[in-house]
Amino acid sequence: MRPHVDQRQAQVLELVRARGSVRVAELARELGVSPVTLRRDIEAMAGRGEIQRMHGVISRVEPGAAPAGAAPAGAGEAGSSASASAGDGAPAGGGEGLVIGMVVPTTEYYYADVVRGARATVEARGARLTVGLTRYLPGEDRTQADRLLSTGAHGLLLTPNWEAGSPAPGEGAWTAELPVPTVLVERWAPPGHPAAALDRVASDHAHGAARAVQHLVELGHRRIALASRTTPTTARLRAGYEAAVAALGLEPAPPWPPAGPGPLSDADAFARTLDYLCDAVTAGGVTAALIHSDTDAIMLIPRLQARGVRVPEDLAVITYDDEVAGMADVPLSAVAPAKREVGARAAALLLDRLLARASGEKPLDGPRQHLELLPRLTIRT
Repeated sequence: MRPHVDQRQAQVLELVRARGSVRVAELARELGVSPVTLRRDIEAMAGRGEIQRMHGVISRVEPGAAPAGAAPAGAGEAGSSASASAGDGAPAGGGEGLVIGMVVPTTEYYYADVVRGARATVEARGARLTVGLTRYLPGEDRTQADRLLSTGAHGLLLTPNWEAGSPAPGEGAWTAELPVPTVLVERWAPPGHPAAALDRVASDHAHGAARAVQHLVELGHRRIALASRTTPTTARLRAGYEAAVAALGLEPAPPWPPAGPGPLSDADAFARTLDYLCDAVTAGGVTAALIHSDTDAIMLIPRLQARGVRVPEDLAVITYDDEVAGMADVPLSAVAPAKREVGARAAALLLDRLLARASGEKPLDGPRQHLELLPRLTIRT
């Protein structure tokens, strides 16, 4: 025999109070009732102020908190209607009960701090962060985004697997078609691409590269090389490096060797970088280099010295990322993107969008934001 409506609602209330929040679809399966029946129960319970109702999720009412969907005291019929409409989104005034999905290539090295920044902001506002990892596998970013949406994410922080940091022709339009507010993190899209209309927060890698070149010029260097394997950061680094070389009237370094017919292994890419730097110093007159990343620089320096290139006497080095540069046997100066702040700003921007939607505003009609945070140069001597 199916439980009476009062018994069923008592079960719902007990489960929500015990768990804090629960997805409506999961609760319907657990109780063995139809989603339509459960939604009627939820509407009645939210109207009585027993639970808070959000999009696809219900949560307990904390002591002293005004439940989302409940009309303020003394409100007339129109006020009740407006509050119920807002309750279909996220709770106004805070992120309680919201789930933020974050798709990143990894939670190691560079992205560890990006995720930490996002998590701190999300949890400080009472929401919850769930993470999907892609390991740079083709198509996995969309798979992970869909998975997070299917498990109840209200919005997405998204770092797609775009090899150049921006979409290739015909790539990435799906990011602009997602059904929830989405913020690109450490990625950008060119004007005219559908994803260019999304909010985004990223490090200004071009500025970071230019700042490194400027510092090396201040030390007296006139021919400076950039050594970077192909990563999503490389294109912006090269743009900033080349702009600084031109603006400061520097002598050009030898060109980076042309790419071969196919992708290089890590060992081959490393050997190519080593050969380039050795030749740039011994035959090209280069006296300084910006090397991306820290780990490559730490591995390159003893090999350069084994081939007769002294660091820093023959080649001054600044690294990019500043993850482990300070732990080298001789600590290295480095450019440090504001990784944690990128994650924090992206999460705050997404939460603001969701809360504006809950309050009855139309955040998608407001201006999008493209935020670029300037990296910091840390000098170590």
